Amino acid sequence: MKLNYIFCLLFTSSLFFGCSLEEIPEATTTKGPIFSSESGLILYTNSFYNMMNGKNLHRADAMSDYLARKDTPPFITPGNFSAEVSSGWTWSDLRNINYFIKNCNDPKVPLAVRNNYIGIARFFRAWFYYEKVKRFGDVPWINKPLDVSDTELLTKGRDSRVMVMDSVIADLNFACANITAKTEGSRSLVTKYAAFAYKSRVCLYEGTLRKYHTNLNLASSSANLLTQAAAAAKVVMDEAGYKLYDGAGVDKSYRQVFINPAPVATEVVLSAVCDLALNNLNDGNWYWTSGTYGDKANFIRSFINTYLNIDGTPYTNNPAYKTMLFKDEVKGRDKRLQQTIRSGDYKRLNNGALEAAPPLFSYTFTGYQPIKWALDDMYYDTRDLNINSVSIIRYAEVLLNYAEAKAELGSLTDADWAASIGLLRKRAGITGGTNALPKVIDTYLQSTYFPAITDPIILEVRRERGIELCLEGFRFDDIVRWRRGELMQMEWNGMYVPSLDTPLDLNEDGKLDVAFYQKLPTKVSGVTYVEVSPLISGKANPQLLSNGTSGELTWFNNIPRKWENKHYLYPIPAGDIITNPKLAQNPGW
Repeated sequence: MKLNYIFCLLFTSSLFFGCSLEEIPEATTTKGPIFSSESGLILYTNSFYNMMNGKNLHRADAMSDYLARKDTPPFITPGNFSAEVSSGWTWSDLRNINYFIKNCNDPKVPLAVRNNYIGIARFFRAWFYYEKVKRFGDVPWINKPLDVSDTELLTKGRDSRVMVMDSVIADLNFACANITAKTEGSRSLVTKYAAFAYKSRVCLYEGTLRKYHTNLNLASSSANLLTQAAAAAKVVMDEAGYKLYDGAGVDKSYRQVFINPAPVATEVVLSAVCDLALNNLNDGNWYWTSGTYGDKANFIRSFINTYLNIDGTPYTNNPAYKTMLFKDEVKGRDKRLQQTIRSGDYKRLNNGALEAAPPLFSYTFTGYQPIKWALDDMYYDTRDLNINSVSIIRYAEVLLNYAEAKAELGSLTDADWAASIGLLRKRAGITGGTNALPKVIDTYLQSTYFPAITDPIILEVRRERGIELCLEGFRFDDIVRWRRGELMQMEWNGMYVPSLDTPLDLNEDGKLDVAFYQKLPTKVSGVTYVEVSPLISGKANPQLLSNGTSGELTWFNNIPRKWENKHYLYPIPAGDIITNPKLAQNPGW
């Protein structure tokens, strides 16, 4: 429902839409049973968690610079997106939260207990508004449950980004000060340290966005926000007792965080927990393995090139990297690479038997097929059967938020580096450069991704963030706040193919896996054949080789992706502008 008319409905008997209290008959719903006991406050605040949409975070990077997919994102495909098809201008969750905050005042419940749950509600109001500001920029700030008599507020225009984000941070400060739960109990509930971790995320986003989007004329407030981001992260680092999970060694620990049924308690701060008994599952395998369902998203080679060698040196320092075969380029690298894509001796269970599982070209267009969220048993590959929990906030992000905020402030020290980026790289098996700040610019990283950045520390922090948090829903937001939207136009390139008609063994198990052709050769049993002719049945073939008969795979070079400045914000849906012209449309839309 839309802000400009949702509140024209007077919810006198049904105030709890979308929450766990719907068993109370609408005609007899009163505040008493809810706000006069802690159990009622628990029930009400539990209704807020649906806002997080946590079970779908495994697919939240579907629109990003580092993934090729079966189609181009409509948002940046010329002519495919407009205010008429835009969405997200929904406000029902906000009324639910504001109603709770206004009415959580029954003296039968001790003040500290009430403030704990108000803190949780204000955490979620901050969550709600942060998502709105990221998407639309200026939005109306509403901090009370509106009724039909609130005519002026019902038809108001948008408040400034500064005012709204100041209010978001005030909500988070209250949450940090008043939520009593620390890290005890389930990782599926908001705790004090989840609030601090989330504050570090919000302040980092807003601080860097104001720094790099100079057109907003807000750069003077950037340093204060970055300082708050670093301070919030440091509270978690110093007090919460989290640490990076390393119990499965450098070869498996990273991925274990994403495939474990229960949240890995040492590292996961907040999680969407799946439960087979309750049939509360996700579709991770179906999304990341199906040739027909989902986006068939797979990494591009330009991003894979950013994974360091195991000794901490850039992979692209090797002059032969451009023509390195897949079987060779995945060796001797940051151990997160083998835990993020199919490569090497990766195997999957098929009816209880382990089978070699090289990249499948019935799924991948580039050769770099993700495994980060997919369970290794093929049983889970159909429908939403996955039992692995989906992390919403984890300690690794807190370390990255701290490092980036301090790097942007120019105050990151060797000790800070070792306690943040160094720990992440050590968990990934990297042996060099973990204890001291980098002093040399990686020219590949700079020229390919961040040509305006001349500080090697910021470059390396951004490298680390991309690798550590890939497929967790951060990438598009990072591109926006760094003002690097042009990255969304990067070529969708894939592995190097030395010649046509020559089957390749991608995982060196002695079995040939894939061959590329323009005129179909005599087939070898077990090999997948991919046509790379310029035309197929008179139509442009989206799958080609960069040099015609050899080179990197390319995908969808024939379909343009165009980034314009207007894409840093979404348009407000046209219907809402018509209903309330005071909202005004975002520039360019």
